[in-house]
Amino acid sequence: MLRQLVTDLGRGVRQILYPGLCAFCSKPLGDRPGDFCDDCRAALLDDPHPACPRCASTLGQNLPVGERCPRCQDESFQFDGVIRLGTYDGARREVILRMKHGRYEALSECVGELWAESAADRLNAVRAVAVVPIPLHWRRRWQRGYNQAEVLARALASRLQLACDARWLRRVRPTPKQTDVAPSVRRGNVRGAFRAAPSAKWRGATVLLVDDVLTTGSTASEAARALREAGAARISVAVLAHDRS
Repeated sequence: MLRQLVTDLGRGVRQILYPGLCAFCSKPLGDRPGDFCDDCRAALLDDPHPACPRCASTLGQNLPVGERCPRCQDESFQFDGVIRLGTYDGARREVILRMKHGRYEALSECVGELWAESAADRLNAVRAVAVVPIPLHWRRRWQRGYNQAEVLARALASRLQLACDARWLRRVRPTPKQTDVAPSVRRGNVRGAFRAAPSAKWRGATVLLVDDVLTTGSTASEAARALREAGAARISVAVLAHDRS
């Protein structure tokens, strides 16, 4: 509750300082409702390429949607599928990089609401009973000032009318950033890093796990493992972007 009040206050301050301006490019919105101008909205939501439903990688033109892609056919994940907003490039990449700084928490809230609005049907189809953000270790969260995945998860949960609580999943040990280690060792880097609180709410049910970016899937898979150990039967992952690097 306190975190939501702080976020709402941040958005209110932004609207006072920059009334009627796009939350991303700061162009005047005019009479357009929402937090983004038409150009930024289109750029953030644009995803013309088919994606693998299992790992969210962009599929080749000759690979039918629904079949496993070459990128993940030999991979073992603890989650059941991934829903992405788009690829990690252009405006999405820039907005995600901004969101990793505490002063952009209000932007994260705006992005989360846009995402929730645009992907509501796909996310509802998952039939999740709860929304859980990928957590930061307390030390990194303290350094950053907030967890952008938590803000995004709350926006999705509000739209889907589902419960969301960051305390349901904890990162119990600090790890080097996944982007700082080779892809081949990322799974080992996060092994045992998460612990979930048992919940009767999701025992035998589906949980929606939320993060900003998915690359190899190692972090999401290890977080999903902890949720399964706590009783979840299925885990669907929702990410703003898939990074092919």
